[in-house]
Amino acid sequence: MTATDIHRTIEAVWRIESPRLIAGLARIVRDVGTAEELAQDALVTALEQWPASGVPHNPGAWLMTTAKRRAIDQLRRHALHRRKEGELTREIEEQLEQSVGDMDAMLDDAIGDDLLSLVFTACHPVLSTDARVALTLRLIGGLTTPEIARAFLVPEATLAQRIVRAKRTLSEANVPFEVPRGEELAVRLASVLEVVYLIFNEGYAATAGDDWMRPALCEEAMRLGRVLAGLAPAEPEVHGLVALMEIQASRTAARTGPNGEPILLTEQNRARWDPLLIRRGLAALQRAEALGGAEGPYALQAAIAACHARAAHVEDTDWPRIAALYDRLAQRMPSPVVALNRAVAHAMAFGPESGLAQVDALRDEPLLRHYHLLPGVRGDLLQRLGRHAEAREEFLRAAELARNARERTLMLQRAALLQDLP
Repeated sequence: MTATDIHRTIEAVWRIESPRLIAGLARIVRDVGTAEELAQDALVTALEQWPASGVPHNPGAWLMTTAKRRAIDQLRRHALHRRKEGELTREIEEQLEQSVGDMDAMLDDAIGDDLLSLVFTACHPVLSTDARVALTLRLIGGLTTPEIARAFLVPEATLAQRIVRAKRTLSEANVPFEVPRGEELAVRLASVLEVVYLIFNEGYAATAGDDWMRPALCEEAMRLGRVLAGLAPAEPEVHGLVALMEIQASRTAARTGPNGEPILLTEQNRARWDPLLIRRGLAALQRAEALGGAEGPYALQAAIAACHARAAHVEDTDWPRIAALYDRLAQRMPSPVVALNRAVAHAMAFGPESGLAQVDALRDEPLLRHYHLLPGVRGDLLQRLGRHAEAREEFLRAAELARNARERTLMLQRAALLQDLP
């Protein structure tokens, strides 16, 4: 194996093993930032030694053992710093022995509470949303700072500072490294699911940049969702989110044309939808519903996506059911964006006049004032009603607000088609 091959192997091992490695270390040192530093030290050691000695039979265990030794050394150094050498007590030695025992046991635990604790820590509400997303991708996704910066179109230095501040905030707030219990679990789980879905959505419909989609982010979010479902199998909303992401991701190949241009849902070639992802999504939805989670926000959105997935042709879509599901979602999770999507569903089920009335009621909503899809939806409904001049103005407004180049082009094209129509 060449040195290049070994470096590629190390990168692959790191991507797979780093979340478990950091999670196990964080349980011992009780600090996410320190745990990541120890894990990185083990990675550097691997880069130094493996090209000469070869890749170990069990590279993940090798990294864990190396990091464990560094953690124990650090605990001893900190103990010595806190007390004079002559005042060290048996209590410290017992703590060190317990640490060693914990970490040895962890080597036999492929995935468990440690990783789940890391997920909840990275997504703690004490952090801003942007910080939670970045830290989750870094610690649980195993992505590098440059990779995350490129994905979210922010300068690498900005992203790096965001991650550093996030780890400092967790440390200063003394956020416990644990899985929350009781009533706190539901609140904290909502934060975790929000972060995972934000990552997915940024990949599914990029808010800015030249590409409409970033499939790698969708894949990472789905991987995180599947891991979370394995760690928390009794939580229905986890399965609801997995179902939603799997079904939406099934459309990936049909959502863009040969040159990357967007293809709207009603115009997509459904033969290009991924049947495996649809089956997986429907199975996850069934699990969520079996656990009593049919009314959860993610399960309801997954049920809406399932209506599209079950329709072989766009004209087969059960729009009245989708409208009814949006009615329930609007009650369960009221928001201007949900209301806008509900208006679209009602327009498809009961006619554009019905949808336009709901959209018009949202025009003064502060949160939608700069949201390009509000004039985009309104333009579509006006076009269907034959009010072409008004529709054209709405598409131009949508293009002006759109931050994504592909969406901007699409809106301008739709406006151009109405140029000479009465």
